[in-house]
Amino acid sequence: MNTVRQPPGQPFMKMHGLGNDFVVIDARTGDDPVTPALARALGDRHRGVGFDQLAVIRPSQDTDYTLEFWNSDGSRAGACGNASRCVGDYMMRELDRDALRFTTERGALAAVRGPDGRVSINMGAPILDAAAIPVRAGSDPAHLPLDGDPIAVGMGNPHCIFFVADAESVDLAGRGPLIEHDPLFPERTNVEFATLTGPDHLRMRVWERGAGITLACGSGTCATAVAAHLRGLTGKRVLVDVDGGQLEIDWRDDGVWMTGPVAHVFSAHLTPEFLAAI
Repeated sequence: MNTVRQPPGQPFMKMHGLGNDFVVIDARTGDDPVTPALARALGDRHRGVGFDQLAVIRPSQDTDYTLEFWNSDGSRAGACGNASRCVGDYMMRELDRDALRFTTERGALAAVRGPDGRVSINMGAPILDAAAIPVRAGSDPAHLPLDGDPIAVGMGNPHCIFFVADAESVDLAGRGPLIEHDPLFPERTNVEFATLTGPDHLRMRVWERGAGITLACGSGTCATAVAAHLRGLTGKRVLVDVDGGQLEIDWRDDGVWMTGPVAHVFSAHLTPEFLAAI
């Protein structure tokens, strides 16, 4: 009888939500290999695998699992909406369910799969307090003291949202890193530029803290939808076009829900030689 031999090394999965791509490591059993050095090595698109964020699945005593997030520069991320949707889909298939709860730095969150196959995540209530976002003490998150009158919103990580006439024309590569590292943000910030393109419809581009330009950002899309409603531009339910596709955001009483497609691209193993070289 033939038996399938598992290759040596660390198993992982590659997933994406609207081109916002992730390496996912299931660390619920066995040794935990994740370190800042491993995150940086894996995030290298030329010498590693490449990702916008690394998501690590860990056990949880109170929910179905815990999720931990890393950026490609080796720093930690407090939230990652699209990775949460991707892992949620994977775990719902494993558990043969259409709904579950998981734990992040924000606490217990919910995921559900709709009849169309899209996955929704409740990202929790937006954070609007300056100290909790965080922004520099004495700043007004609703009107930050930067050119363009941006608004700060926390969604488990900080976001700085600019509403502009044409998001397509913004020099994202030039402006993004300057704003990310502005002294106004003690933990750096994600940066979004958004344009109202129709009733309850936005176009958004994003520079992610620790990752750079990405095709989509789940928490950033949620933060932008919240900011648009607070500025009186939209209702609480909006469609947001990002570089990689479209997300639906619904700010409800129980939190900000985000819905969109997910993809599990492949599963593979990191070789022992790759791991030993880190």
